[in-house]
Order: sequence, then C-alpha cells, then structure tokens
Amino acid sequence: MKGIMGVKLGMTQVFDEDGRAVPVTVIHAEPNQVLRIRTLERDGYEAVQLGVGAIKDRKVAYANRIDYQRRGLNPARYVREFRLAGATELEPGQYVKVDQVFQPGDIVDVIGTSKGKGFAGVIKRWGFHRGPTTHGSKYHRRVGSLGSRTSGGGGRVHPGRKLPGRMGHRRVTTLRLKVVRVDADRNLLLIRGAVPGPRGSLVMVRDSVRNQKGAV
Repeated sequence: MKGIMGVKLGMTQVFDEDGRAVPVTVIHAEPNQVLRIRTLERDGYEAVQLGVGAIKDRKVAYANRIDYQRRGLNPARYVREFRLAGATELEPGQYVKVDQVFQPGDIVDVIGTSKGKGFAGVIKRWGFHRGPTTHGSKYHRRVGSLGSRTSGGGGRVHPGRKLPGRMGHRRVTTLRLKVVRVDADRNLLLIRGAVPGPRGSLVMVRDSVRNQKGAV
C-alpha cells in the first residue's frame, strides 16, 4: 500500500499512444514529509503520518509546535495517516516524492471532500419529481407525504427518510482510477477521470483497496 497527499489543480486532457484524448485530473503533490511512524508494538497497527504544506509556527498549536521542535521537523499545514504495510522502513524527517510512490499504469483510489452545495431541497438533493403545476395544486417542490401513521405509536419520521438538508461537503472516495502520467520535475500526478473536490482542495491518493481490474 502506497499513498501521498496533493492539491487538485483541475482537469485537462492528454493524448495516448494511439492519439486518443484522455481526460485527466492534475494533482500537485509536493514532497510529503514523514512525521511519525505507527508500529504494531506501540500503537497496535502499522501506518505512516505524512505532512505537506508550509505553515507559520504561530498558527500551530503550542503542544504540536513543541513536538515538532523536539523532533527537528517542519510544521505541516495538512497531516494525514496512511495505513501502509512496511511503514517501519521509513524514518521521520524523510520526504516522499510522487515519482517514488506511483508510476504510470498504477490503479489508485482518490479521497477528497466534495463540493459544498449548501442547503438543498429534495428535488436537487435526491432527484424527486415536482408536483403538478395545474388546477391550483400549490404543491410543487415540497417533500410530499411522509407515509407515517399517527396512531399506534407510529406518528414519527422514520430514520433514513430523504428530506431537505445540507448537500455536499462530504468525504468521498473515487475507486480504481488509473495513473496516466507522473511529472517528477513539477511534482504532478495525472489521473484519468474526475476526482472529488473543487480546485485547490486537498486530496489523498493511495493504492486501490479493491480488485485492480476494471479501472476507468
């Protein structure tokens, strides 16, 4: 299992060997600093804690700032853990570069935070149909009947009912995407297809946890 953090720059297209246009998402993955190693003996699992992005010392919590100074590490804006087999081979302070982690043809999962849509009704959020617009119905974009009895203790809204609410801004994982190119000089990773999140958002790229067949 391998992984790295980066920033989504946007989408473009490249051409393969046969001259076909391939839609790709461009991710700028600066070298990730190894901050901490999780071991079976001490923590009960194997993982590596990576950090990326510069941040001023005064913007880091005091306890974390002292911890960084004690271990001789640079504070990181974003900190994430990756469950990696063989994480003990890495050392705190070491930097992980994109070309050391992924190669063209690798199948990966991309984790990000989807675009926030704000408060949305059931038509936009769940794809409900609108009500009739004739004969003075006055019932157009509302939820509709909740189908709940009012006798026998059933007068309530059952859990899981599709209702208006906040849409988007959730952790989303897109599975089984193919790495098209790796630009080591500019720390760029080109992945076929779309990945979650707006431009400029943080994404995590890791080896696919599912069968690598059928990648898009």
